[in-house]
Amino acid sequence: MSTTVSAARGLQDCAVLWSMGEICATDVVSAACDALVAGLDSPALRALAACTQAEADYDVPDIFPSALDELGLTFYAVGSVAGQEAAARALAAQLLAGALTPRELASRIHQCFGHNLPLAERLARLDDEYDVLEYGDRTPADVDVDVMTEAHRLAQSSRASA
Repeated sequence: MSTTVSAARGLQDCAVLWSMGEICATDVVSAACDALVAGLDSPALRALAACTQAEADYDVPDIFPSALDELGLTFYAVGSVAGQEAAARALAAQLLAGALTPRELASRIHQCFGHNLPLAERLARLDDEYDVLEYGDRTPADVDVDVMTEAHRLAQSSRASA
């Protein structure tokens, strides 16, 4: 996969995580800088990358949607099902990239969506399983395997819908 394709995917994931409140505005500015370094470019992306930490909270909401549009990426409305599904896929990608543990992924999915997002319902149930391990015969490693399987399934569904 090319560097610019990876950067675009990372920026798209950043967008859904930011719109869900999973990352802060300064993380968006850092992602914009990374995207520029990787070869993506647009006027709004440059403006976004130029934001200071003090400006980020104020400027990102105005600039980020334009940057995504200029790059042909999607800005999902906060609370939209499509945005929630994209956020679940982005979190799964973080697990597969080693940025989250299986337990962290299951917990974050459960916290963000409860049992209300069919695409990620299995991960919410697995988070519940972590909480009751002492009462059964499964180990944390057993549940970790199931979470990894679900993360791979989400990643595959992302590629199929792209």
